[in-house]
Amino acid sequence: MNTRTMAIVAGLILGCGILLAGAARRASGDGLKPAPTTPAMSAGAVGELKVNIKEWDVPTKGAHPHDPAVAPDGSMWFTEQLQNKLGRLDPKSGTFKEYVLKIEDSGPHGLVADASGNIWFTGNGKGYIGKLDPKSGDVKVYQMPDAKAEDPHTAVFDQRGILWFTVQVGSMVGRLDPQSGKVELKKVQGQRALPYGIAINSKGVPFFCEFGTNKMAKIDPQSMEITEYKLPESARPRRMAIDAEERIYFTDYNGGNLGRLDPATGGVKMWPSPSGTGSAPYGITITPDGMVWYSESGVKPNTMVRFDPKTEEFARAAIPSGGGTVRNMAATPDGRVYIACSGVNKVGVVEVVQ
Repeated sequence: MNTRTMAIVAGLILGCGILLAGAARRASGDGLKPAPTTPAMSAGAVGELKVNIKEWDVPTKGAHPHDPAVAPDGSMWFTEQLQNKLGRLDPKSGTFKEYVLKIEDSGPHGLVADASGNIWFTGNGKGYIGKLDPKSGDVKVYQMPDAKAEDPHTAVFDQRGILWFTVQVGSMVGRLDPQSGKVELKKVQGQRALPYGIAINSKGVPFFCEFGTNKMAKIDPQSMEITEYKLPESARPRRMAIDAEERIYFTDYNGGNLGRLDPATGGVKMWPSPSGTGSAPYGITITPDGMVWYSESGVKPNTMVRFDPKTEEFARAAIPSGGGTVRNMAATPDGRVYIACSGVNKVGVVEVVQ
C-alpha cells in the first residue's frame, strides 16, 4: 500500500471513528451557551424524488473521485484522489480530460474554479494548494507556511477573490490571496475540532463545520478571529451550504439529521433524515430555487434527498450505481446537481424531471 492510499485509508478510519464515538463524547467547558434548539421531529412521509441521474465512469480506474466543482463554462471538474489527477467532464458530450499532477501523492481533495476558469485544488496529501491552468496544464503551487497544516481540505472563493480553506487534521482555517500568493493560517481552538466543510455568505463571511465536535464557526474576514456556534450535543456537522436568507444547512453525519443554524440568533433546528439515524448524511448543496439537496452515505444504495424549506418535506431517490459514498456535491446555475461517487468510480449529474 503506497503513501497516498495509506493517507486516504487513515482519513476514512478517522471519519468512521467520529461516527462511532460521537454519541459518547461530551462537550468541554468552552463557555458557549447551549444552542436554542427546536426538538427533532419524527421522520414523516417521504415523497418520491423525480429526477434523472446520469452517471459516467471515470476513465482512470481506482480514481476515487472525491469533490466535484462547476466551471464557468458549465463543465464538471473533480478530484481523482487516489490516482493523483484532476478530471474534467463535459456533461453535454460525455467527453473527459484528465490532468496528472506532477507532485507525487498529492491526494487532491477539494477544488473550486475561479472566474477565469482556473481550477484551484487542495493537495491534501502534500500540504499545498494548487492552481491548474486548464489551457496549458501547468500547476502553480502554494505551500502551507506551517508544517502542521499538513492536509488542506476544502476550499471556496469569497466575493473579493480570496480563497478560504479548511485544514482538517491540522485543525486550522486559512486564506490565500491569489494576487500576492500570501497564505495565512488560523488555529481552531479545542481538541479535535477537525475543520471540514466551508462556505461563504453573501456578506463575504466564511463559515465552517467543526466535524470533530458539535460546533459550527465563522471567520472574521479581516481579523480572522473565529466565533463558534454550539449545536446539539451529539451533532457532528460535516458539510454545509448557505441559503439566500443566510441560514446554514448542514449534514449531521453522526446523528443522521439535516440541521439548520441561524447565525443571527444562534437558533438550531434539526430534521431526521428519511433513512434514519444510520443514514450518515454527507455531501450537501442548495440549488438556485432554494431547495436543499444532500446524499445519505450510510445506506445502500446511497440516496439523493431533496428538502423543501418552505414545506419542510423530503423527497428521496436511490443513486443507480449505489453511489459508493457521495462526499460532496455542487449546484449549477440552472439547477442541476453535480455529484462524485467515490466508491464506484463515477461522476454524475442529477436533474429534476419536469
